[in-house]
Amino acid sequence: MTGDAMKAQEAFQATVREAALQAGRGEPPQDRLWFFRDARGRCLQLGEEGIQAEAATLEECEVSAHAAKQIAQLDAEHLAIWISAAPDPQRSALAAYYLDEFTPREMMALLEVKCGELSDLICSGRRQFQSWLDATTPHYDDE
Repeated sequence: MTGDAMKAQEAFQATVREAALQAGRGEPPQDRLWFFRDARGRCLQLGEEGIQAEAATLEECEVSAHAAKQIAQLDAEHLAIWISAAPDPQRSALAAYYLDEFTPREMMALLEVKCGELSDLICSGRRQFQSWLDATTPHYDDE
């Protein structure tokens, strides 16, 4: 989310500390989404403190049937770096999507977006990611 491991660790530790304080007061976080909402908010706040990338329109192309083969060639770190460079809320939507831990309803609640907005964020991000994959990994012709 932050593109910076130290900032991410700082956000994570602050979230855990806040959860512990709440639990100590007998008011533990309501659900598992609380942790993600809190950490996301902290990451966004920390990200605003650093240098922000210029807004740019990224090229998009249709998601290839061979995207999985292309992604398999990447280190997990490359995927994380690419996602961390996306603007928010697209960055958060893609991170939640690729974590594959949330239902669509949970993602909408986490990101505070409507169904159509979530769909647009994920679809656009995946098309942009496919364009980047095509430029950086071997392109597979239809078989």
